[in-house]
Amino acid sequence: MSKSVSLLFGVHAHQPVGNFPEVMEDAHQRCYKPFLETVYRYPTFRFAAHFSGWLLEWLQVNHPQDMALLTEMTARGQVEWFGAGDMEPVLAVIPYRDRISQITAMAARLERGYGQRPHGAWLTERVWEATVVPALADAGIRYVMVDDYHFLCAGMPRERLNGYFSTEEDGRRVDLFPISEALRYRLPFAPAHEAVAYLESLATESGQAAAIYFDDIEKFGIWPETYDWVYTRGWLTQFIEGVLASPVIQSAHFRDYHGRAQTHGVAYLPTVSYSEMGEWSLPAAAANVYADLVEAARQQGTLDQQRAFLRGGMWKNFLSRYPEANWAHKRMLVLSSRLAALPAELQTDDLRGLLHEAQANDAYWHGLFGGLYLPHLRRAIWSAMVELERRLDGLQPRPSVSLGDIDLDGYEETFLSNAQMQAVVRGDADAAVVEWLSYPLRQNFADTLRRQDEHYYRKMHLGATEAGHGGDGIASAHDIVRFKDPVEPADLVPDTRPRALFVETWHGEAKPQAVEYGARLEQGGALLFLGQAGSARVGKIYSLHQNRLIVGLQAHSVGRLETRINLAIPCCDGVAGRYVVNGAVPGGFGQEFAWDNLADLRLEDHFLGGAIALRSVPPAHIEARPHRTVSQSEAGFEKIMQAVELTLAWDISGPTQLRVELSVLPLDPAHG
Repeated sequence: MSKSVSLLFGVHAHQPVGNFPEVMEDAHQRCYKPFLETVYRYPTFRFAAHFSGWLLEWLQVNHPQDMALLTEMTARGQVEWFGAGDMEPVLAVIPYRDRISQITAMAARLERGYGQRPHGAWLTERVWEATVVPALADAGIRYVMVDDYHFLCAGMPRERLNGYFSTEEDGRRVDLFPISEALRYRLPFAPAHEAVAYLESLATESGQAAAIYFDDIEKFGIWPETYDWVYTRGWLTQFIEGVLASPVIQSAHFRDYHGRAQTHGVAYLPTVSYSEMGEWSLPAAAANVYADLVEAARQQGTLDQQRAFLRGGMWKNFLSRYPEANWAHKRMLVLSSRLAALPAELQTDDLRGLLHEAQANDAYWHGLFGGLYLPHLRRAIWSAMVELERRLDGLQPRPSVSLGDIDLDGYEETFLSNAQMQAVVRGDADAAVVEWLSYPLRQNFADTLRRQDEHYYRKMHLGATEAGHGGDGIASAHDIVRFKDPVEPADLVPDTRPRALFVETWHGEAKPQAVEYGARLEQGGALLFLGQAGSARVGKIYSLHQNRLIVGLQAHSVGRLETRINLAIPCCDGVAGRYVVNGAVPGGFGQEFAWDNLADLRLEDHFLGGAIALRSVPPAHIEARPHRTVSQSEAGFEKIMQAVELTLAWDISGPTQLRVELSVLPLDPAHG
């Protein structure tokens, strides 16, 4: 029998819920469109495709002619569709009921649009936990993709990873295809003829061997240098033609291979994602230790043997690392429970769709990818949650004041809510507002992000310069160090206090001291905290009135009281946002200002269609500046505006009563 190998080739296409239309369009023109046009010319080149639901819907609306190519390729048997959670959640961090509804929503979308109900599923970020098996099986999924790294971490020898394995959990079976890391790093980065030659080297006499590739389609046009390499210089055409011309490579579908080949046996995998995720999910200090161990093994030539045992963290570590991600995740879980508790006839598809959007993975994590640092992606999940909560409150009203430590940080949060807004105050020493919702505007104005140490900051501290790739082919985004924006040492200093609303500091005779609150009292819908900073006593009281958050401060000493307010403004430093002072516009949110004896300040966001009116009684010294963080992406290190930081200060001489009001208003077109 002549040698052969089945090429199981799949691509995963995804854009985050809430991504900018211009980013979506650029991705289509540089990647999705030319990829589809190229593979369309080769009807015998079989491939699998997974498009996340939000992206698929956008493409169908905005580029129906290009998507018609997929329809035709499906009809002629060229495409196998893969399912997943519809809005691309990490299945391991949502409840079983939502795993089922997300997977079945995606399957119904594909069956409705392309006449094919999927047998296979893509696991978001290839995050594997055995707990997802029952939901996958119960939703009709027969096999999923994981990395070969997952199997290596279980002690499986690499030479066995040329087919599929079987696993079970709670009596349900799902089969597992190991994606080849060697192929992921060759396609499309190595010259096409080298990639084809490597595939041919995997052929066996039995004809049962599979070369398994399933990875981001964005590598074919969006990653740095790839558009020119893949399309202008013809890599994809050369690769496909090389595969089809090969006497030993058989282009096949996963479903056909799965139907004719036997399982390689039972396998139980540890909780893991791809190897880079293990580094990204660790806190900075631990990630640096991990990176040093990996580099030492590389220098010693032992990395291939040791990599599976040099394992970093797990995806859920992101919820421990980033309090903002954890808060959003736990709020999502509460809303999921509230929706599930409704009578079945009230659990409508539109409510479930809002929950699905709130579960989109991108805004909950960060590495080279992941959108936690991108305000517009966090805003998208919060927008869905705010609207879902508003709708649920109409069906299942809540009390105006409630308590609970929903984020499991050891401090109870107090929820103050009415039909217009909600303020959540964390009962720690800062007693600050960590969530401030406007239901009409579907906005969380407290949705910002603190500066914290990141493991990749070490590259900048060490003075890393632009790095690329030596030799043939092009560099992977994992290997490139670039700077989109100039970064100063001060930009990398972690925050020592939260980026919240109403964080107080006392300036007395000694150095500035944080006001630390202790006792908490609730009466008549108002929330009172009593605090201390050295010998100075400070009180703080929160209340809501229609569209206003009202904060009273009382100080008993001589000195200067300062409160810091961070506000997440959707337009950030874009042209749609501006300050208004006494009817004049001094500038936008990306600029710095200072005003003495100011009573009223207006923040207008024409992108949001709303404004925040701040009133201080008595007038305050007010400073305004943008709060920016430094993060990494495929394109390099970049500075991103997260919030407007307002600092209000008053000189205090004896017992003093202060009052700050924040009102949320629809934007008056006359102010445009």
